[in-house]
Amino acid sequence: MLNILFAAPEDYWPVYEGLLRDALAAKGIKAKLGTDLPPEEVDYIVYAPNDRLKDFSPFVRCRAVLGLWAGVEKIVGNKTLTMPLARMVDPGLTEGMREWVTGHVMRLHLEMDRHIFGQDGVWRPEVPPLARHRPVTVLGMGALGAACGQALAALGFPVRGWSRSLRKVEGIETFAGPDGLAEALRDAAVVVLLLPDTPETTNVLNAETLALLRKGAFVVNPGRGPLIDDDAMLAALDSGQVGHATLDVFRTEPLPVGHPYWAHPSVTVTPHIASTTRPSSSVTVIAENVARTEAGLPLLHEVDRARGY
Repeated sequence: MLNILFAAPEDYWPVYEGLLRDALAAKGIKAKLGTDLPPEEVDYIVYAPNDRLKDFSPFVRCRAVLGLWAGVEKIVGNKTLTMPLARMVDPGLTEGMREWVTGHVMRLHLEMDRHIFGQDGVWRPEVPPLARHRPVTVLGMGALGAACGQALAALGFPVRGWSRSLRKVEGIETFAGPDGLAEALRDAAVVVLLLPDTPETTNVLNAETLALLRKGAFVVNPGRGPLIDDDAMLAALDSGQVGHATLDVFRTEPLPVGHPYWAHPSVTVTPHIASTTRPSSSVTVIAENVARTEAGLPLLHEVDRARGY
């Protein structure tokens, strides 16, 4: 019998309890689940950032911490967390992100806002370019970035992808490293940010990199708020270098009421809803990782502490 601590915001537990029990049982795993188990008896921790668990040192026999979120920036630097850590790569999360990104890129590409919000009696017959004339760059070639890039490529967009280390993704021209970043961004008409939040990715879109984009480019950020230098973005919006920014994530959330993004006519703010972990599919990932660890196999999606994701 394994002891599995569920350490997440309180409103998660009623949703996850039954689903997680069933997923573990389907793997033949007998487990005691709870939100308040003796630390010295815990074998696994299912974790999402919460106010209750900050110190992992009492969990002396814990084999792994299994994250419910794709992002681990709130936990990866915790020095008391010495056991293996896995992040969530969930099919439902990937599907949701692909749908959100595709929808917003198409909205911007087809310039739909002009017609949706321009019902003022003015006939505007301007036709947008075809997708093949509007190159897209996706920053981040992990599971989410690759899925979004391939969906856009299937619609006819020329897609380039960038990551810290080179990854081959079918249908996407990929680049890596500092020199590759400039090449990937040069003349991009749409930029989608799906990088993790690490010291190396902070302000990856700044005055210098924004200047590489095609004049009037669109920026879509469902990744992490610190990926964008906000002052540089606002300046690029004001100058017309960036035509529109659709932003789902921010350095401070909720986005403060007085933040310039709220009132800027060329910014769309969405409240961190691009995608989220789906309980029904994420529990199968958790159960699979417990089963793998018990069988002596490596964790799926284990975090590289040196890289931060």
